[in-house]
Amino acid sequence: MKVEQIYTGCLAEAAYYIESKGEAAIIDPLRETAPYIKRAEKDNAKIKFVFETHFHADFVSGHVELAQKTGAKIIYGPDAFCGFDCYSAKDGEEFKIGDLTIRTLHTPGHTPESTTYLLLDETGKEYCIFSGDTLFIGDVGRPDLAIKSNVTVNDLAGMMYDSLRNKIMPLPDHVIVYPAHGAGSACGKNLSKETFDTLGHQKEVNYALKPQTKEEFIKAITDGLAPAPSYFPLNAMMNKQGAKGLDEINKVAMKGFSPKEFEEAALASESLILDTRAPQVFAKGFIPGSINIGLDGQFAPWVGALITNIEQPIMLVCDEGREEETVMRLARVGYDNTLGHLEGGIAAWESAGKPVDHIESISATDFADNHWNKDLSVLDIRRPGEYEASHLAGIPNKPLDYLNDWIGQLKPQDTYYVHCAGGYRSMIAASILKARGFDQVIDIAGGYGTIAKTDLPKEVGVNIHA
Repeated sequence: MKVEQIYTGCLAEAAYYIESKGEAAIIDPLRETAPYIKRAEKDNAKIKFVFETHFHADFVSGHVELAQKTGAKIIYGPDAFCGFDCYSAKDGEEFKIGDLTIRTLHTPGHTPESTTYLLLDETGKEYCIFSGDTLFIGDVGRPDLAIKSNVTVNDLAGMMYDSLRNKIMPLPDHVIVYPAHGAGSACGKNLSKETFDTLGHQKEVNYALKPQTKEEFIKAITDGLAPAPSYFPLNAMMNKQGAKGLDEINKVAMKGFSPKEFEEAALASESLILDTRAPQVFAKGFIPGSINIGLDGQFAPWVGALITNIEQPIMLVCDEGREEETVMRLARVGYDNTLGHLEGGIAAWESAGKPVDHIESISATDFADNHWNKDLSVLDIRRPGEYEASHLAGIPNKPLDYLNDWIGQLKPQDTYYVHCAGGYRSMIAASILKARGFDQVIDIAGGYGTIAKTDLPKEVGVNIHA
């Protein structure tokens, strides 16, 4: 028996590979199918099933293409109605993988069709559960992501209470919990950095599994829910209807353009120019009007949060050799309209004599010694929890997640100093401001991590919104 967690950090997502006697199953695959096919080939195994715990909202699954390439059957739980060939299993229905058995446990709550899969070992003993977004480590799934459902958030929260107590908590304490996400996912409120645990330990430490009434549970899991990113319902619908494969996307997206062709194509298609290089490299020279979301970070979630039109044509500026990776990571969250990339990168652009822009980036020490005064316009774009822990005195919180909401409050002629925690997100914000006509934008390199070491006045636990 082999059970492997395949964890993708930038999405905080876990897929699973199960193998026994030459038969394999994949649970909750990402859009790229090659890693799963290669893993099965390594064991000389045939992928028999692709199990989906629900219609995912935070990424586009590779279930349809994986089934097409391997002949595997796509399995959902009860109440799943797909726009492609899939099997909606009954509650309690079992599937064989070699000597192993997977039992369907319908656990609605995150969504109506949410299902947990219980793996029984060769002896029929309960070994682990693949809990999807029903039960996380330290948390449970949010109940507000149902697609075209006639049930309310409180209805779903109540269903989750019943699912946890009637289907999951009665299982033996030794059962391993393998969830679909870890810390950093927006599918829950406060997920642990751990990516698996025993059910017994979760019963001790997970607030949602402690003794409480249904009303108390509903309040606990619905209080403080941040709005879901705008791309979530679009991804869920793509997963429900079936999305095109990466091979088809790459036929267009992997085209390389000379600087002249790139400029003409971007203008003609009204493309957004997305530069995925490292923040400080981007700052030193970039195509005017382009925005920076660095590939070496939580790239896909920030694309989804900030590029509100999922059909937006995109043209890429990348570090050479990372074009295909960028296309794949855009496609993971449903951004399939990539039209190509700048051949030779920014060096080719500069060699062709094309104009470049830059963003001034200063150290925290320079900021403290030579710039700071109480009348400065400083944009602290961290998330509210980070901000409340400590921030510069009198400076309001402007979370990057909601940039499209608050940018209209700013004045293009003013000077703005931007910081996050370490410098990745601040360059995203600075580049968007630049692209929208804010010429005086200054990035504070190293973010609040370096600002905190200065003698500048700070506040703790005060939430200021302006």
